[in-house]
Amino acid sequence: MAGGTPKHPYHLVDPSPWPALGSFAALVLALGFGFALHPDMLGPGVGTFMKAVHWWGLAPGLLLVLGVMYWWWSDVIAESRVYHTAVVQLGLRYGMILFIASEVLFFAAFFWAFFDAALYPGAPNMPVRAEATGGIWPPKGISIIAPFDLPLMNTLILLLSGTTATWAHHSIIEGNQKDAVRGLLCTVLLGMIFTGVQAYEYLHAPFTFSQDIYTSTFFMATGFHGFHVLVGTIFLIVCLIRAAKGQFKPKQHFGFEAAAWYWHFVDVVWLFLFFCIYWWGAGKAPIALH
Repeated sequence: MAGGTPKHPYHLVDPSPWPALGSFAALVLALGFGFALHPDMLGPGVGTFMKAVHWWGLAPGLLLVLGVMYWWWSDVIAESRVYHTAVVQLGLRYGMILFIASEVLFFAAFFWAFFDAALYPGAPNMPVRAEATGGIWPPKGISIIAPFDLPLMNTLILLLSGTTATWAHHSIIEGNQKDAVRGLLCTVLLGMIFTGVQAYEYLHAPFTFSQDIYTSTFFMATGFHGFHVLVGTIFLIVCLIRAAKGQFKPKQHFGFEAAAWYWHFVDVVWLFLFFCIYWWGAGKAPIALH
């Protein structure tokens, strides 16, 4: 590289402190989490102190992790405006596609667990499951959330957010910064509304996580999806700030493109959750939450 201009289309990353510091931050966070769960491991005196501060022991590691994330990704954003040539962007697209493919397999595990229990609730070779479910699905004693109430509302909210994300994407391609900001702002607000509705649903759910196989698979699948919505919303907030600063160009906006792909993936997963778990999986169980 001469005078800040790359001499070839590939991006050779400069030496960076963030990988090593990120590993150290992850270690501190893991240790803090372990000691918070088992404070007696540190000895009687220290254990008593850890019990008093409880989960505050996670703060140092969490602050370090968040700090590394902020500064490392700030460097990536700065690099993207100079070094992310067409061939580099192509490699990043392949990487994002593979990441989303891994996420598909992640959610497939939860759907597998759900359908395995739902399709064979009274399997003769699984007497423990048959006794726990009563041979029916949802298991005996379960009251469910009305699928065409809050879940349907959240479905419409996410589908609408997908259209506003697409609006923002086309606006960036056309060089229309104002509409790009408007589309992203709408998408972020819709994502926040979705999270709020799901939080209300969880707080008023007629069952608990550890009640049985139905409730555990329900909360694992929908809960991890909710976490992905939260991550996607943060992703889009960063894109909104960058769009407002005019950092996205018609031919150089992979940061937003990756966020949009991720958001559409979240939309599709929710459609499967709605139809398979909320609707089909509800069976003929009584409705407790409208």
